[in-house]
Amino acid sequence: MYISELNLKNYRNYPELSITFDNKVNVILGENAQGKTNMMEAIYVLAMAKSHRTTNDKDLIRWDEEYAKIEGRVVKHNGSIPVQLVLSLKGKKAKVNHIEQKKLSQYIGAINVIMFAPEDLNLVKGSPQVRRRFIDMEIGQVSAVYLHDLSQYQKILQQRNHYLKQLQTKRQSDKTILEVLTVQLSEVASRLVLKRRQFIDQLQKWAQPIHSGISRDLETLRIEYKTAIEVSEEPDLSKMNEEYLEKFDKIKDREIERGVTLAGPHRDDLLFYVNERDVQTFGSQGQQRTTALSLKLAEIELIKEEIGEYPILLLDDVLSELDDYRQSHLLNTIQGKVQTFVTTTSVEGIDHATLKEAATFHVAAGGLQA
Repeated sequence: MYISELNLKNYRNYPELSITFDNKVNVILGENAQGKTNMMEAIYVLAMAKSHRTTNDKDLIRWDEEYAKIEGRVVKHNGSIPVQLVLSLKGKKAKVNHIEQKKLSQYIGAINVIMFAPEDLNLVKGSPQVRRRFIDMEIGQVSAVYLHDLSQYQKILQQRNHYLKQLQTKRQSDKTILEVLTVQLSEVASRLVLKRRQFIDQLQKWAQPIHSGISRDLETLRIEYKTAIEVSEEPDLSKMNEEYLEKFDKIKDREIERGVTLAGPHRDDLLFYVNERDVQTFGSQGQQRTTALSLKLAEIELIKEEIGEYPILLLDDVLSELDDYRQSHLLNTIQGKVQTFVTTTSVEGIDHATLKEAATFHVAAGGLQA
């Protein structure tokens, strides 16, 4: 899978741009604040229908304009298709092969991307929210059902929190509605956790040997999914549902007292162990970075396994954050098989065949030239 062309209109600092790309490594060179990351973000937004940098779509629209448009052509094994995303103050409109998609969950997955930016090095030592977002974004790319369930969960969670707040402030006293919402939340929560567990098992399968390779066989990586209920090695949906109902029954009084839902996938986390030591707490910065890199490289293989094609890799200013050995490992992994976009201020000091064969573009003040 690769993007052969990209067209932008009113996107960030790009008034208008049309560019074609090779199915190999594309290096985007330029000074800071010229639009390198905006270019990467545009590809990411075209794939995911949301930015990795902001939750406000208005930020993506060029100053004083009413809309932004991103168009691309993605080439897959079975041919090439145009994709389009229009962002306006009224919302988003997405098209695949000129056909408007009624739901964004149907659109996401037309292009598969993996973003690796300096902030992704915080995947290990950052907040649980960062890791939950990582899980949701990656599963969502390959499972429209998961995206639908996640959307349902968030709606029910919002309703449940609202009702708990009303019980807390004594504006409501009837707990029957709370029970109904708890049943609904438990059902969807079980489906999400089951899918997350399956994803983590697959990620572990790929990440462990990659981590071992980067650490020269000195380290073993283990990933653990931390949730509020007991989940057996072979999870059962109905049993998980019962576990959630029991859990909510136990903490009901505390939830009413606090006015918020205290258990569920929105509070779960990922734990990483290197040689059975918690990397977040006890790992060196090098171990934390190796773990983050292993996860990203594992994602590439996981998506290939799921959809039969390699995703597009976006390396936004991340090579300078890695030492020579990790740089080489990353570039060796992608060489010749993954379309990759690399942003950097300079390729000096990076001596690798992959970059010597790359197509190079120069960014300056909202313009891009080969």
